[in-house]
Amino acid sequence: MRAVTMTIEPWEMKEPFVITGYTFTQARVLYVQITEDGHTGAGEATGVYYLDETAETILEQAVSVKEKLEKGLTREELRACLPHGGARNAIDCALWDLEAKQTGKSIWDLTGVVLKETITVNTVGIGSLEKMRETALGLDTPKIKVKLSDEMPLERIKAVVDARPDAEIMVDVNQGWTFEQLVELAPKFKELGVKMIEQPLPRGGDAELEGYEPPLPLCADESCLHTGELEQASRRYSVVNIKLDKTGGLTEALDLARQATARGLGVMVGNMMGTSLAMAPSLVIAQFCDFVDLDGALFLKKDRPNAMTYAGGIVKGLTPKLWG
Repeated sequence: MRAVTMTIEPWEMKEPFVITGYTFTQARVLYVQITEDGHTGAGEATGVYYLDETAETILEQAVSVKEKLEKGLTREELRACLPHGGARNAIDCALWDLEAKQTGKSIWDLTGVVLKETITVNTVGIGSLEKMRETALGLDTPKIKVKLSDEMPLERIKAVVDARPDAEIMVDVNQGWTFEQLVELAPKFKELGVKMIEQPLPRGGDAELEGYEPPLPLCADESCLHTGELEQASRRYSVVNIKLDKTGGLTEALDLARQATARGLGVMVGNMMGTSLAMAPSLVIAQFCDFVDLDGALFLKKDRPNAMTYAGGIVKGLTPKLWG
């Protein structure tokens, strides 16, 4: 019989982080621990805010399968019990961690994925031109992701490009543009050296991308939550952003990464904020990726013990003491 604990943890942020239509001031996460035969696996999830998930709603979902978990629910069985989303993610990752601890094998052994040097972007949130320029100058990574909205997008990206001409830069619009704005701005962004535009149009409002030939890659984030949405996304985007809170854990995320690469699509890994415990399983998906965004823990005032490090953008330090 397993022992299962499920709690909500608040993690304070260094400062508010602004994206299109939303400001993050705190990461409230669902923290799950599963103990069996003296070994404990842990997982963490924030949930998908634009699907109205909160720490409270995903805790409620997780509690609904607690008894089954205690009796030995497997990862595959979990997929049939809970929908895609934060609750399933936290539990799925805790089960992966538990298996690693019980078998003495690393997550790399269990998944067959090979770890290589991984460089994450650091993210510049929406702010004044001076604030965004200042933030970009303070980053030590060679790769930068810039959050934009429909307000001064060209001016804001120019401010970052001018500040960091040495960096590889992508932008994330978080559903903030119209198709007309995309058509107008994409060529200008390409001229500035931008490598990719993530989620320019709203989820459910991007059918116009079918047949459109953009001058630089477009990435689906909100428009591709899991494997069930990949076929449609592949007609509209050339890259998909995989987030474990969207897929409902590492198990589904691995399926999505493999299916996307089999289709010839580019793959990105992202995060919904959280500590290094949330970033750790996403590092597995990063090994498939052209673009990596695992800097969520850097926005927090403090991280978990045995946290990963991100100096120079290089993600290091994933050990069994943290996860996997």
